[in-house]
Amino acid sequence: MKKERAALAGLAAASMDSAERSDEVSMDELWRLAETAGAEPVCTLLQTRDKPDPHSFLGMGKVQELKTLIENEACDLAVFDNDLTPSQARVLEEALGVRVLDRTGLILDIFAQRAHTKEGKLQVELAQYRYLLPRLTGMWTHLKRQAGTSAPIGTRGPGETQLETDRRHIRRRIQKLAEELEQVRRVRGTQRRRRERNALPVVALVGYTNAGKSTLLNTLTGDNIQTGDRLFDTLDTTTRKLDLAEGGQALLSDTVGFIRKLPTELVDAFKATLEELTYADLLLHVIDISDPDWEAQTRVVEDLIVRLGAGQTPCLRVYNKCDAYFGRLPSGRDEVCVCARTGEGTGALLYAIGRKLGGDLARMELAIPYARSGLVERLRREANVLDVEYGEDGVRVLAVVRPALRDELRPYEAAHG
Repeated sequence: MKKERAALAGLAAASMDSAERSDEVSMDELWRLAETAGAEPVCTLLQTRDKPDPHSFLGMGKVQELKTLIENEACDLAVFDNDLTPSQARVLEEALGVRVLDRTGLILDIFAQRAHTKEGKLQVELAQYRYLLPRLTGMWTHLKRQAGTSAPIGTRGPGETQLETDRRHIRRRIQKLAEELEQVRRVRGTQRRRRERNALPVVALVGYTNAGKSTLLNTLTGDNIQTGDRLFDTLDTTTRKLDLAEGGQALLSDTVGFIRKLPTELVDAFKATLEELTYADLLLHVIDISDPDWEAQTRVVEDLIVRLGAGQTPCLRVYNKCDAYFGRLPSGRDEVCVCARTGEGTGALLYAIGRKLGGDLARMELAIPYARSGLVERLRREANVLDVEYGEDGVRVLAVVRPALRDELRPYEAAHG
């Protein structure tokens, strides 16, 4: 299948918020996003002016320059690094003679390709409909059927226009999707309460897209989740058990990667997934230190963590791909350097995770009578069992447990001496 050739455009306006402004770094990122979506980017244009043109965004002079680029490069598509209003998108499509997509529309398209689970597909569909609703006017102008004498037979009278019908349909669909995702949130809440009863701490991986979170999860847990050097390789949350260095276990969850200008529609739609961060006992902020822009990417992620209400959650910074970094490596108390691909530094990371969670863990030696042997199976489920020995009078168990279980087990603590 022939790839669509894409011209990329961005605006650096002094009046824009610095996070929304385009620059060479964000344009390079847009190039990778376009490739991830399946397009073939062939040229770029970066405009500098005081403020966006309310009509054509870039100003008609620059739009004409972009049109010439598009014609010379035989482009099928123009992708903008910034968000466009529906009216600006319509003006640009008419002036350029090709389809126009803004950054949000491009990211939504990538998410639609990558969502595999039912929950992921629901979240992406909800985000797409919320994005589409205000843009319907331009998309369906050719289908508008106004009531009146010039309307085709059967459409005269007070009936709805096609546009109004579509709006009603989309609003109903948005409501249904929101209700289904609310059910997902309730199920997640039930699962979360069960985890709390089981006393397993939750560690959540967060980070910029393509920082290596899934590779790190594989290395720490021995799993084999598919990974790749692609933006947004993981959309669906994955949770695995993690054995800690000093005994004990935790649940390790991977999450969707963050990015500059992450669309509001996506943050809202993925709330059921992302709210896991607010319930985590510890965040592992995975940072690709080999990326020249890692400091700005770190700020993007930390701002989003605060925006999602997880700013007070304890956090370890995990600097990944250290084998490809030639500067001075960070070495703070809550900073660990690793190479997830080779496993280098992961022992120190497991120790640091245990240290951050360790205030709640206790090592207990227990003598459990056979009449209460069900406790042994419960310990296997809810604690980290280090050793089990079956004797004449009962079972001796060495385990690392969380506070919720500790008080209940005190009557069975083994006497020493």
